[in-house]
Amino acid sequence: MKRLVTLIFAYIALGLAIIGVFLPLLPTVPFLLLAAWLAARSSQRLHQWLYSHRYFGKQLTNWEKHGAISRQSKITAVIMLTLSWALIFILYANMMVVLGLLLLFILVASFIVSRPEV
Repeated sequence: MKRLVTLIFAYIALGLAIIGVFLPLLPTVPFLLLAAWLAARSSQRLHQWLYSHRYFGKQLTNWEKHGAISRQSKITAVIMLTLSWALIFILYANMMVVLGLLLLFILVASFIVSRPEV
C-alpha cells in the first residue's frame, strides 16, 4: 500500500513538472526532483524512464552528480522569480506579505545562483 501511494505521488509530481515546462509560474525542477525521489522508492521502471528521458534525464543527472543547474535554467528561474514578485507587488495590498515574499524570493534566487553550472 505504501509503495502504491508513493507511486501515485511520484506521478502527481511528474505531472506538475510537465505542466511547469509550459507554465512559467510553476517550477519544473523541484517537482521533477521530487518525482525522481519518489520513483526511486516506488517504481524502478519510472525512475529509469526519468533518468533516460532526453529532457528530464540531463537535469536529474546534473543535479545528482554535481548539484549543478544549467546557466539557462538559472537565468529563467531568476527572471520568473522577479516577474512573479513584480506581479505580486502590483496586485497585492498587504505590504508585509509583499516584503516577506521578496525576502523569500531573494533567498531562493541566491540558492539557485550559488549552485555550480555544467
